[in-house]
Amino acid sequence: MSMKVNDSPLDADALRARLGRRAVVLVGMPGSGKSSIGRRLAQRLGLPFADADAEIEEAAGMSISDIFASRSEGEFRAGEARVIARLIDERSRIIATGGGAFMNADTRALVGARAVSIWLKAEIPVLLRRVKRKSDRPLLRTPDPEGTLRRLLSERESTYARADIVIPSHEGPHEAVVEAIVTALDRHLAAAEATP
Repeated sequence: MSMKVNDSPLDADALRARLGRRAVVLVGMPGSGKSSIGRRLAQRLGLPFADADAEIEEAAGMSISDIFASRSEGEFRAGEARVIARLIDERSRIIATGGGAFMNADTRALVGARAVSIWLKAEIPVLLRRVKRKSDRPLLRTPDPEGTLRRLLSERESTYARADIVIPSHEGPHEAVVEAIVTALDRHLAAAEATP
C-alpha cells in the first residue's frame, strides 16, 4: 500500500522549526539516491534543495568530468568543500553531496557542527543498476564499474557510518525512503533536544 505524502502524521512546519538554521546533508555512494530522494525530501519539508555537484559545475563553468580531466581530483575536492560550506552557511536546506564529499575531514566537521547528516545506504546491486543509467561519474569510468564501486564502498563505509542517521536506500518508491528519513530526523532532533 502506498502512502501519500500528505498522509504522514509528522508535521513539516514543526520539523522545520526544530531544524532551525541547520541543513540536512545527504551522504553516500554514487547511485544511493541523494539527488532524487533529496528533491522529494525538500518538497516534503518545504525546504529548498541544493545539489552540491550542480553547484560546483555552475561555479566552475564546466562539468565535474571536465574538472577531473583538466584539473585534478584534489582541486575538485577543495572546490567541493567550499561549495558545501557556503550552502550550509546560507540557510536551512536539503543538500545532496557527491559520493566523496563526506570523506573530507573539514567538511565532516562542519556538517557535524552545523547540519544533520544522513547516510543513504544502498547495496552494491542497487548502486550498480542506478549508476549504469548515467555516464557522468568520472570515478566509475573504468573497465570494471562493479569492482570500483565495491572498492570505493569498502574505503568509505566506515566514514559514512559516522553520519547522524543511517537510512536504507533500496529499490521501490522514493516516497517510502523520504518518510523513513522524516521519521528518523524527527527522532534524532527530539533526542538532541532531550540531551542537556
